[in-house]
Amino acid sequence: MNRYPLWKNILIGLVLILGLIYTLPNFYGEVPAVQVSSGKATLKLDASLNGTIEQTLRDAGIEHTGLFIDVNSIRVRVANTDVQLRAKDVIEKRLNPDLRDPSYVVALNLLSASPNWLTAIHALPMYLGLDLRGGVHFLLQVDMPGAITKRLDATAADLRTLLRDKNVRHAGITREGNNVVLRFRDAEQREAARRAVAGSTADLQLADRDDSADDLRLVATLSQAAQKNIRDFAIKQNITTLHNRINELGVAEPVIQQQGVDRIVVQLPGVQDVAKAKDILGRTATLEVRLVDETPGALEGALAGSVPLGTEIYNERGGSPILVRNQVVLTGDRLTDAQPGFDGQTHEPAVHLTLDAAGSRIFRDVTRENVGKRMAILLIEKGKGEVVTAPVIRTEIGGGRVQISGRMTTQEASDVALLLRAGSLAAPMEIIEERTVGPSLGAENIAKGFHSTLWGFVAIAIFMSVYYMLFGLVSVIALAANLLLLVALLSLLQATLTLPGIAAMALTLGMAIDANVLINERIREELRNGVSPQAAIHAGYERAFDTILDSNITTLIAGIALLVFGSGPVRGFAVVHCLGILTSMFSAILISRMLVNIIYGRRRKLESVSIGQIWKPGN
Repeated sequence: MNRYPLWKNILIGLVLILGLIYTLPNFYGEVPAVQVSSGKATLKLDASLNGTIEQTLRDAGIEHTGLFIDVNSIRVRVANTDVQLRAKDVIEKRLNPDLRDPSYVVALNLLSASPNWLTAIHALPMYLGLDLRGGVHFLLQVDMPGAITKRLDATAADLRTLLRDKNVRHAGITREGNNVVLRFRDAEQREAARRAVAGSTADLQLADRDDSADDLRLVATLSQAAQKNIRDFAIKQNITTLHNRINELGVAEPVIQQQGVDRIVVQLPGVQDVAKAKDILGRTATLEVRLVDETPGALEGALAGSVPLGTEIYNERGGSPILVRNQVVLTGDRLTDAQPGFDGQTHEPAVHLTLDAAGSRIFRDVTRENVGKRMAILLIEKGKGEVVTAPVIRTEIGGGRVQISGRMTTQEASDVALLLRAGSLAAPMEIIEERTVGPSLGAENIAKGFHSTLWGFVAIAIFMSVYYMLFGLVSVIALAANLLLLVALLSLLQATLTLPGIAAMALTLGMAIDANVLINERIREELRNGVSPQAAIHAGYERAFDTILDSNITTLIAGIALLVFGSGPVRGFAVVHCLGILTSMFSAILISRMLVNIIYGRRRKLESVSIGQIWKPGN
């Protein structure tokens, strides 16, 4: 009656062992590290850089406790902060001889001190939030008027191209404040322009304004819906770009989210180098398409010091020089999508671009007039430009679909597509608030949270052991298993633990023990009714199950609502809360039942059980 089959006992035992293994990394803590990542979009990390860093440290007499490489960074783990600072300095000098144009980002960071065998099986500590680990908090103000102005300038250029294509004569198109003003000499041309503009876009509201008989004006204003779309796009694009940039810092679980209409909150747990973080966040990057100057002897003359007027020298992928004209044909603002793929004829890796309507017209005209010539795609960062690729224009390209191919691997095509999609900010930003949470304050928060959970557990353990005797002790062991499994699950899912999460963990202890109280009281009730001990144990677990399930499902629904509709600290609380409900049901029902079965299940004639004082009616 009160026996589990062997397979079920083994399965529960394996779950507990796995829980212990995946909980262990959280006890080793973190140690200082130096992280190296690419400072330029066209510069990739490889194994040779790994060897360079190791040799640099060896020459400086600096020992490290581990060197790890992944797709985005190389991390060197060291013994203490003094060694960390020395290692950062020597690596910085070796990799960035010109600090005004750094090729690599060298930043201070923290790494888990877990043994390599735990890391090999992906047993990693759970992430800690800003309030526990320390780090930096930024509040960024997005320049929404600047985004609107940028769009209006582009709109003015689009209208010039549109009216030229429609053979509509005008006396000038300029942006004046938040309006685009089109000037005409006669009403007929103005009416023709109105029809052309209204037919090409629904984002503009048009109104007549006549200053004189010879100065007829058509004033175009962005509609409210268009302005809202521009603001929404600016926020989303900036958040995407910030995510890509913060990857360079190797921050685990950064918080990047919108606050209000025009602000973005950025929290970087574990970041110690605040200046480097501000530098990364404040970078501006723009994408430009220009034509290559292939005049015979022009490149050689430029390399000799005689740069032709209207051109600049840049470096292509691989480091070879290329002479590019100053005139910008197209900017990244005209790009709506970029996806990696393959050339339909040669089957070589390629990048497929999609341009907006204005970009399509410009690109069609440029490619028609420059077939057989090379076109350079540049990424401009901090005033420095690099040529991502420079393909040959094979034919006129219309329809807004552009293909970049030639001398690219599949991985390079994916990288270029990602770069083109999110290489620049849609609107300028400035840091209006900055807060730093020191590691010591984070450690103090961890200590307080740990002690509150510990003393809460001790208080529950004392009460249960005194009130329910042996069954109380079983409940305490199940409660400890619940805490073990909860931490293991958070680590396995690489969830972020914050102070509200610790509060949810302490709350989980009280909720988990409640299930055991229900079971124990049900067993007591059966014993009071004169049922045999073995039957009382069986009935106690079976009949309490429905009540436990109902109460936990209703609590889980509330937790899911917090998870779906909450944000920030509320979500941190909800994650731990929901996971804690699942682990508490497993531990309270299965683990405690297994222990009771082991203690009492093999006794045929069981006279009594140690479950405390059983008060009978009339006593």
